[in-house]
Amino acid sequence: MREVNIVPIPASPIERIFEESHGLVFRTAYRLTGNAADAEDVLQQVFLRLIRRGDSAEPLENQDSYLRRAAINVSIDLIRNRQEARTGPLDESRAAPDDPRELRDSLRRALATLSPKAAEIFALRFFEGYSNPEIAKMLGMSQVQVAVVVFRTRKQLQKELQSQSGVRS
Repeated sequence: MREVNIVPIPASPIERIFEESHGLVFRTAYRLTGNAADAEDVLQQVFLRLIRRGDSAEPLENQDSYLRRAAINVSIDLIRNRQEARTGPLDESRAAPDDPRELRDSLRRALATLSPKAAEIFALRFFEGYSNPEIAKMLGMSQVQVAVVVFRTRKQLQKELQSQSGVRS
């Protein structure tokens, strides 16, 4: 028998990025959306956007940061779109959610009301576990700006959660 030399075809840049980072994107999306099917959708959207950038686009300066931010933004968009598609008003007589799953769903709906930057910072801080200095470095902001956004966002989310549950402050 004749020996066949198989020469591996080098992976394209997008394939290499996918292999290195698909887990990071999926985990980030899963933390925000709360289910695997939505996280898979987010994963696809993020990489489709990356493909659409084309080979002539500037290389990613910080690949993980870019992909994490993209996953957060696409996840928030998905949650917002679901929120808008819901029909009927919230039941104002409902009490605050007791079930942790219901509370997480309420938090996701509340996140959809935030500006993209506030949602991103909140997700990086409380879902991804980054410190304010790390977030500031990732986003090119001062630590004070990050702290202010985190503080205001927490207040806004508290109000939104109270509004969703019918609790008056």
